Amino acid sequence: MTVQRRALPTVLAAAALLLTAGCSSSGDGEASGAEGGSSPGRTAAQSSPPGSAAEETPPAKGSVKVSRTVATGLRSPWGLAPLPGGDLLVSSRDEATLTRVDETSGEKTELGEVPGVSPSGEGGLLGIALSPDYASDRMVYAYFTSASDNRIVRMLYDEKKPPGEQLGAPDTVFRGIPKGVIHNGGRIAFGPDRMLYAGTGESGDTGLSQDKESLGGKILRMTPDGEPAPGNPFPDSTVYSYGHRNVQGLAWDDKQRLFAAEFGQDTWDELNAIKPGDNYGWPEAEGRGGGSGFHDPLAQWATDQASPSGAAYAEGSVWMAGLGGERLWRVPLKGTEAAADPQAFLEGEYGRLRTVASAGGGKLWLVTSNTDGRGDAKDGDDRILELEVT
Repeated sequence: MTVQRRALPTVLAAAALLLTAGCSSSGDGEASGAEGGSSPGRTAAQSSPPGSAAEETPPAKGSVKVSRTVATGLRSPWGLAPLPGGDLLVSSRDEATLTRVDETSGEKTELGEVPGVSPSGEGGLLGIALSPDYASDRMVYAYFTSASDNRIVRMLYDEKKPPGEQLGAPDTVFRGIPKGVIHNGGRIAFGPDRMLYAGTGESGDTGLSQDKESLGGKILRMTPDGEPAPGNPFPDSTVYSYGHRNVQGLAWDDKQRLFAAEFGQDTWDELNAIKPGDNYGWPEAEGRGGGSGFHDPLAQWATDQASPSGAAYAEGSVWMAGLGGERLWRVPLKGTEAAADPQAFLEGEYGRLRTVASAGGGKLWLVTSNTDGRGDAKDGDDRILELEVT
């Protein structure tokens, strides 16, 4: 495997392996020749997992209300990390900066620029996540494109220093993820098992997705120090699932099952229930019906209806932000199946939608993406919205 990991101590406490259930167009959000009307996304017919009949199923139809605009004037926002106490950290893909947004006033404070970021095309400073021990270590993790690869670093956030100087030097914990002008993946999140998950892309080289020795076109699972996590499906490997095209959304339900949003090419975008070690088909399969040996998506969309990036779980559903589709999708769940057809909200109202994150209590944070070079930026773009959902 083409990867270099910093030799840091491996987490000693072996995390229980989750029995979990996890891309569009040639670019991240621009459909390439796809035709699809306005019909809702289609759901996959799958057998129910054991015990799913006992799970409460959310209503077939939900609702979304934009309760307020939290912040405006953000430039190429990509990653979002809620801080203890309610404020938000936001990464800028093209400016390679981290900014703190006051959740009440919307005031923005730049923490600093992340050195080593090489923005180009869809690459730059992408996903961010707080350490599972953030209360004591104050570490912020970031996935970014460098001059040679995509990598994950962690930085100390020192609020006592002056604005612009609050980020410590990046400590590289994982490197060697293939980079490209397109399909850099970039979403990172700590799971319920306190392991770090990363969605990667195949960087335009489709052969990487089926190569289990490559880090491209994968979901990776590692310790906070960048080592292969205990219980991973392949020996001495961070690869958790493979056969992906470009994963930019990761979300866990209340049963600790993992779901991932993925860009298709010209036909189907996907929401997948992730099972460790499974093959999700790309490039041999796009959408359902790829044949034996491939894990079908639980829901799929024509690429002009979605181009999915961020994903979050709330109120019994996965919520998926659409870039090219310019809408927010709700997928109600019953176990690892879609309980009803996906439902679209906010269609065309706020332009491209990049990131969605749970705000607790039936609320979501939603980040627009109209200043990324592909959107039609309006006054106030880009912005963070607070949503109330059911």
